[in-house]
Amino acid sequence: MRLPAPSLVVLVGPPASGKSTWAAEQLRREVVVSSDRLRALVGEGEHDQRAGNDAFEILDTVVERRLRRRLFTVVDTLGSDAARRARWIELARRHEVPVVAVVFDTPAAECRARNKARDEPVPSAFLTQQLKAWPTLRAALDGDGFDAVLDAGDVEIVPGSMFAAGALADAQSATPVKLEFALQLPRFTWPGGPAELGERLAAIGRAAEAAGFSSIWVMDHFLQIPQAGREWEDMLDSYTTLGFLAGVTERVGLGALVTGITYRNIAHLGKIVATLDVLSGGRAWCGLGAAWFAREHAVYGWDFPPLSNRYALLEDALELLPLLWGPGAPSFEGRTVTIPEAICYPRPIQDRVPILVGGSGERKTLRLVAQHADACNLFGDAATVRHKVEVLHRHCADVGRDPATVRVTHLSTALTGRTRADVTAAVDALKPKRATPEAYANAVNAGTTADHIGRFRELADAGVQTAIVNLPDLAGVDPIERFADVIDAFA
Repeated sequence: MRLPAPSLVVLVGPPASGKSTWAAEQLRREVVVSSDRLRALVGEGEHDQRAGNDAFEILDTVVERRLRRRLFTVVDTLGSDAARRARWIELARRHEVPVVAVVFDTPAAECRARNKARDEPVPSAFLTQQLKAWPTLRAALDGDGFDAVLDAGDVEIVPGSMFAAGALADAQSATPVKLEFALQLPRFTWPGGPAELGERLAAIGRAAEAAGFSSIWVMDHFLQIPQAGREWEDMLDSYTTLGFLAGVTERVGLGALVTGITYRNIAHLGKIVATLDVLSGGRAWCGLGAAWFAREHAVYGWDFPPLSNRYALLEDALELLPLLWGPGAPSFEGRTVTIPEAICYPRPIQDRVPILVGGSGERKTLRLVAQHADACNLFGDAATVRHKVEVLHRHCADVGRDPATVRVTHLSTALTGRTRADVTAAVDALKPKRATPEAYANAVNAGTTADHIGRFRELADAGVQTAIVNLPDLAGVDPIERFADVIDAFA
């Protein structure tokens, strides 16, 4: 059985049906909120029924606090109170996590035998009452509103993005759809340090091309960003790195995801991208974004204007760059930039270097994509992507543009193992010291090859055409070779 994390899992079954034993064998103790243990905390022991109300009051508080933090949470009670189940379901909905019931449909005779063997058995009259009510309770669960009602068994805890992956992977096998994959390189803190960095980067670039990645992207940052590491970690200059990758590869596209619009004179950026396109044989992409990392600007002495000014600069770039790469040398007077002659020789090899705009803001960013860009870059789950694509299409309709001319890309992390044991070992090896396995696995979308095939099928169905992935265990070619099986499924 697969349980998504984060989620709320409610164990349901009569006394002595095996709920606590199952939880102890299958789950980390820290994720289980037990009414029995709470009775021991506020009363004279786990079976102090007089402490029941206090125990459940604390239990509800603990569950709410854990869901507020989006933690994987398992409630170990009888689960027989319909009103309490309804409150837990509503709580999970409020915090936007799945809610699953795990059912312990243990034969009555076995429950009685287990109860009799306990040091402190449940009163036989209460057990008889619960066993008599069990068939009705079990039937009611399917109508309660749980996202899934599962029979207890051996557990695989998977990221929420992988919960429905099995059926979706089967769909991809039966009726395959096409999806391109691209590789993002957000970190360069690899074994061997700077002395081996060039050699490792060349090997990774060649392996990515051989695996079937259609393009390789680097971040345009000069300090490592907080989301990816510490600011003193190695961070290569983006366009120097892309030039290096152009020299060690033959087919993959190359781009910065995305170029901060405040870091360079726009006309100079046009020259840089045109040079990359010429020297790579027509493989450049131009990723653009409004920039956000204030710390980086302060360290390098760059102006960091208000967001409205940065958007104006971004819109100027979207209009000026195609002029620089096109015929003639027209003048340009924009909102923030004036160029007397848009001169750039040699011209790019591509008739139009494709421009990708990063970000998914619905009022400004996606409107700029519809007006000027060749691709957008989105984040989030399939439902989020589907909504953003709908917004983009509305903007396209407003400006009279065919939405099919805008490529939808999606950026996410993908930790991949060929087996569940491989995934578990990778999570344990890579997770930060204070992170829980469930939280880290969810953050990096840790899953088997089949899990990822299902996840990317769902994203493809939502409108994604290019899935850009970063591989958190990337320090050599092995993670790329493992991910090649996912690429092959969509070729």
